[in-house]
Amino acid sequence: MKAIVLNSGGVDSTTCVGIAVDRYGKENVTTVSAYYGQKNDKELSCAEKIAERYGVAHRMIDLASTHIMDGSDCTLLQGGKDIAHGTYAEQMAERDGKVATYVPFRNGLLLAAVAAVAQSVYPHEECELYIGAHADDAAGDAYPDRSPEFMKAMGKAIELGSYGLVHLKAPFVNLDKAGVVAWGLKLHVPYELTWSCYEGGNVQCDVCGTCLDHKKAFAANGVADPVPCRQ
Repeated sequence: MKAIVLNSGGVDSTTCVGIAVDRYGKENVTTVSAYYGQKNDKELSCAEKIAERYGVAHRMIDLASTHIMDGSDCTLLQGGKDIAHGTYAEQMAERDGKVATYVPFRNGLLLAAVAAVAQSVYPHEECELYIGAHADDAAGDAYPDRSPEFMKAMGKAIELGSYGLVHLKAPFVNLDKAGVVAWGLKLHVPYELTWSCYEGGNVQCDVCGTCLDHKKAFAANGVADPVPCRQ
């Protein structure tokens, strides 16, 4: 079995890299990161470093050149408003049920693109496509393209469109972020190389939605956050 992992350079997707390498060995794993016009592209260099640490093949795909998200008001994208701070629940209350950091159909686009990569890299072999979507992100439909229903539908579409060779794996879809970190700690995932914060710089902002979830997840496991943050 081969594995291809969509890796944003963050905690969840890097844990998927650890799982795939543990199950199938580094020689059978490829990671893929994507540039889609995000303001903070630090995550791309983190994904490369993580691939180097694990000794796996790595690719970067560019969706921004298609201009597919032109006109979006998502705060994560270049040209958008400042990065939203506060919890996802607070953002949804302020924006009629939609978080400011929702990138239009991002996971649908990325999964389709990475499935194409899988069919190119492993054209005649079965391959598991890993994504790190977890239950906290889907709660309250904050990110509907990370829900169990969405993953099931995309998984079916990917299998149908790949001669049944590519199988979508979302191991955390019913697990909260604390559970993801607990799993990763057992596998000695190099969380110090990850970057989840929506802001750039050398330290986490500690106030955006993903930073708040990040901090809470490590605290729940009784360990210090391995990535520097503002005090």
